[in-house]
Amino acid sequence: MPQPHIMLGGVPIVLHAGAPEESIGPIGGSTVLRMSDGAAVKMQHWQRSSGSISGSGWMPPGLAGLDYSQPLELRSTKTVGHVGEGLEFTLLCTPRPDVAPWAQALVGEDWVRAACAVDGSGVTVTPVAGASLYQVCYMPVFSVFAEAPSETQSAGSATHGWTITWEET
Repeated sequence: MPQPHIMLGGVPIVLHAGAPEESIGPIGGSTVLRMSDGAAVKMQHWQRSSGSISGSGWMPPGLAGLDYSQPLELRSTKTVGHVGEGLEFTLLCTPRPDVAPWAQALVGEDWVRAACAVDGSGVTVTPVAGASLYQVCYMPVFSVFAEAPSETQSAGSATHGWTITWEET
């Protein structure tokens, strides 16, 4: 299966624009509070994702025409994985509609493919004989606010560099 492209606002970022480096991390309304005895308690009100995508290639990424004042659909290629002993997993993000979630089972020291069924945000893995752990992986899709990419161009190396930052709506 060919590797899908990162897409922002329906525009694919093609390899000629550079092999993208992608980061995803949590942002959220949380803080650690201390009780009178010093014990820590985490208070979390909300959580979303944010990240960046950057690359350097022979052409610009072609994202100049997007309306960055509105939410954009970001189809990520950054694999998200959940590992556990059970067969049922709840996905934290929406998976890309064009790339189905997949599963693996740890048998001995090797991860082997396992069948799985997806129902909304739930994934059920088919048991594999001798498995001690299971993993469900997927590529997420987000609704994001993004900044127009900062771009560079080098006449000496004939390359275009670019970076996009985004936050989930």
